[in-house]
Amino acid sequence: MYRVLIADDEEIERLSFSRKLKKYFGESCEVFHAENGMQAILAVDKNDTPIVIMDIGMPGMNGVEAAEWIRKSHPDCVIIFLTAYDDFSYAKRAVSLHALEYLLKPCDDEELIPVMEEAMRQVDLCRRKAESPAGGAGFAGSGFAAAGGGGRGREGGRDGEGIRGTDAGTSWDAEGDPEQEPENGYSRVAAAIRAYVRENYSRDISMQDAARAMNYSEVYFCRLFKQCFDQNFTAYLTHLRVKEAKKLLEDPRANIKDVSRSVGYSDSKYFSKIFKRITGQLPSEYRDGLPS
Repeated sequence: MYRVLIADDEEIERLSFSRKLKKYFGESCEVFHAENGMQAILAVDKNDTPIVIMDIGMPGMNGVEAAEWIRKSHPDCVIIFLTAYDDFSYAKRAVSLHALEYLLKPCDDEELIPVMEEAMRQVDLCRRKAESPAGGAGFAGSGFAAAGGGGRGREGGRDGEGIRGTDAGTSWDAEGDPEQEPENGYSRVAAAIRAYVRENYSRDISMQDAARAMNYSEVYFCRLFKQCFDQNFTAYLTHLRVKEAKKLLEDPRANIKDVSRSVGYSDSKYFSKIFKRITGQLPSEYRDGLPS
């Protein structure tokens, strides 16, 4: 069971997210609601929710301020920020909170579900760490950084500036997502981002890692990524990994665990779950259905 808090001052938004979580995750998700930052802090303390979906632009105590308080008492809480385009004035303060992802409103199922799956994976990692002899206390012990949430974004970079550590001229041919060529005037920036992800998808990379490599703040990077690819970083990375896994599964001798590790998933069961959600088949079923 995963306890999830949805904090948003608009009731229709809270209900919409709640329905989506129930639709895709059923009884494995217990959802709590808060309509402002103070309620969010109290709800996390009361219900011990390890995952928080937090609207940044709430009146009174905004989402960033609430997340700062939550982070003090629950350092391993997985925070997912909801933002509108005019919320980026909060960027500097939000960076230090190491959010898993920034979902731009309106957010559709294809963007939310992979982010939630990754949040659940991080919670599982933290729970295992807490249950180990060397683990800590609380719902996540002290494993947030180990679970991939400890990356640090940086302020800097505007309108395509600040790209480094990648070959901005590199591109790959592909059919459809996740590597379709953007048609929005961001092709140079998109090529640099695509190159970074291509070179690193087999590792356990996070949105913070990518933002740091591009020399952007996390919040700005998320907005830029959305403009370039019309989806968030987590969804893009997930689809790329599944696409590469399909290629590896063309080898009838391929071991599922080896394929999983090759595309960046250390847990083969988690990989199989993601693969089936996207393709409708387990990796073994997909491989068995390929022409010999």
